[in-house]
Amino acid sequence: MINVPEVFGSMVFNDAVMQERLTKETYRSLHKTIEDGKELDIAVANAVALAMKDWAVEKGATHFTHWFQPMTGRTAEKHDSFVSPQPDGRAIMEFSGKELIKGEPDASSFPSGGLRATFEARGYTAWDPTSYAFVKDGVLCIPTAFCSYGGEALDKKTPLLRSMEEINTQAMRILRLFGNNEVKHVVTTVGAEQEYFLVDRDLYNRREDLIFCGRTLFGAPAPKGQEMDDHYFGAIKPRISAFMKELNEELWKLGVYARTEHNEAAPAQHELAPIYTTTNQATDQNQVTMEIMRNVARKHGLVCLLHEKPFAGVNGSGKHNNWSISTDTGVNLLEPGTSPHENAQFLLFLAAMIKGIDEYQEMMRVCVASAGNDHRLGAAEAPPAIVSVFIGDDLAEVLDCIENGKSYAGSASGKMEIGVSVLPAIPKDSTDRNRTSPFAFTGNKFEYRSVGSSQSIAGPNTVINTIMAEELKQFADELEKAGEENFTKALNDLIRKTIKEHKRILFNGDGYSEVWEEEAKRRGLANLKTTVDALPSFLLDKNIKLFTSHNIYTEKEMRSRYAILLDSYNKIINIEAHTMIDMARKEILPAVSAYVGGLFADLDTKLSVAERLKTPVPHNMEEETAITLSGLCDEALTDLVLLETLIAKSDFKDDLARGQYYRDSVIPAMNELRRTCDAMEKLTAKEMWPLPQYGDMLFNI
Repeated sequence: MINVPEVFGSMVFNDAVMQERLTKETYRSLHKTIEDGKELDIAVANAVALAMKDWAVEKGATHFTHWFQPMTGRTAEKHDSFVSPQPDGRAIMEFSGKELIKGEPDASSFPSGGLRATFEARGYTAWDPTSYAFVKDGVLCIPTAFCSYGGEALDKKTPLLRSMEEINTQAMRILRLFGNNEVKHVVTTVGAEQEYFLVDRDLYNRREDLIFCGRTLFGAPAPKGQEMDDHYFGAIKPRISAFMKELNEELWKLGVYARTEHNEAAPAQHELAPIYTTTNQATDQNQVTMEIMRNVARKHGLVCLLHEKPFAGVNGSGKHNNWSISTDTGVNLLEPGTSPHENAQFLLFLAAMIKGIDEYQEMMRVCVASAGNDHRLGAAEAPPAIVSVFIGDDLAEVLDCIENGKSYAGSASGKMEIGVSVLPAIPKDSTDRNRTSPFAFTGNKFEYRSVGSSQSIAGPNTVINTIMAEELKQFADELEKAGEENFTKALNDLIRKTIKEHKRILFNGDGYSEVWEEEAKRRGLANLKTTVDALPSFLLDKNIKLFTSHNIYTEKEMRSRYAILLDSYNKIINIEAHTMIDMARKEILPAVSAYVGGLFADLDTKLSVAERLKTPVPHNMEEETAITLSGLCDEALTDLVLLETLIAKSDFKDDLARGQYYRDSVIPAMNELRRTCDAMEKLTAKEMWPLPQYGDMLFNI
């Protein structure tokens, strides 16, 4: 029986370990660096490095690595041994403060989007002391930022850390205006619910599409999918339970607050939800979680699929990003209060988020854009591509009363004014969840449901943090000008004005309905249905100004990320198209042709195949099947040749033009080839079909 309190964080160089192993002076100096962002003294770094190395060696570590998050969306690590040779032929274990603070991995093969030429290989990693080091697979992993020789950010962590600093700066200005002089720091917090599929490894190994693309490019629906809703929250099968048990143990050792696990809506789909932590640590921990999921699944003869839509016709997988903002004194700034003063502050932060999502809705779509997520957004389990904010009926009524100066039901008579006694207590989480809303307020946090299951949460949270920082800055500028005497009136006017000007983004209804799509268009909301539609918005003047003015990205860094995202999309579609061609030409068509040939050979008739194909009415089941499949084979071959032709013409010099070509020409051709092959699967004897089928993969564990 595992002792969770004893195991939890046992492989993490956390605060408790630091207090135990560092001198009080070193510990205080390190925390001053973490809290104030001051440069770390080399003497302190040496002391920390020695303690960290000794602890890691005790945990079985022989190597260390600067663990970073390049623009691939995964993590990267280069292992260096602690071993240091001695003149007498012996070896000792050494690790210096210089090695802790800075590393120099080869950066030539990581995506840079033109930030550096291919021959410029040098890159630097810099220790991030705000995220704990940990031991994994005998290696001390030190979370780091990653930049080029010229100082440009080549990773996802650096912009996230910048955005956290900026939102702290602006939120502190707001709190001081409300007379709060106790708070020293504001942080954003995240809980990322992770959805995933588990399939048998032997079946996975027989599917070229799963191996190369992470999703099935062919596959007819099984007789049963998720129609009965019997998998959702159902009893967990023993094999899955064993996987989840080991997964929890491994995550707990690494300090990941894995708490909730259950079956999701689709067969073979599951979810793991952690407890909230700071956005930086939550991002690191989610990257670790995805890696550990894959590794533990392998031990159990399974494969963990993190693609957003591995199986057509059943729910795909997302990563619900639950975002909030809190003070170092433990106050959630998105938590409605019990006094007019507390509620006035809450409403200001709420108004800032509403305004930010409205003004930068395109960026909210861009930050979740990917080839995989294009299959999921707008389907029955995911929000639409149209960004909107759900706040619930009660809170909507409060905002309506504030905007129009009306009395809120149950409150004292008179107009709704901010900061005076007639403002009622704001209801806490009094509304149902809206699963169709991309960005939903759920009592004390915003749940961003559009994030794809395979994506790093660093990008979306960098955008949310920056948007919020910009709006809080504007609010602080305006309220500071008003002065203390006019603060209440200025605050009331500001919130009322914000609600009136940005209420178009608020929507509490069914986001899947065609009525909403028309209504959103009337309101002037963006509907960027695909990644290719969305990505150009990243370089809108207002977005470049947003990120550069807050020093989150330079314009050069933004243009590089646009290039990386577009290049990634094009490469994924190209790989998928080539995989389809390979599977159809080498597996599906030969298998079906052999089956058809066998059917015709078994027919007891004097008619030739050519004559029989001209016969208007089949004589028996074998004949009907053979004729239908023969026609579908011809159709599939036509589809295949068309796809090959289109791919041969896809070598555009301009990446956006290439992406548009894939979207408009290649993807429709891929869909046609799939439709034809899936129709053949339904008519081909199971033992003759060359691929494991949906029923095998979704229901056999």
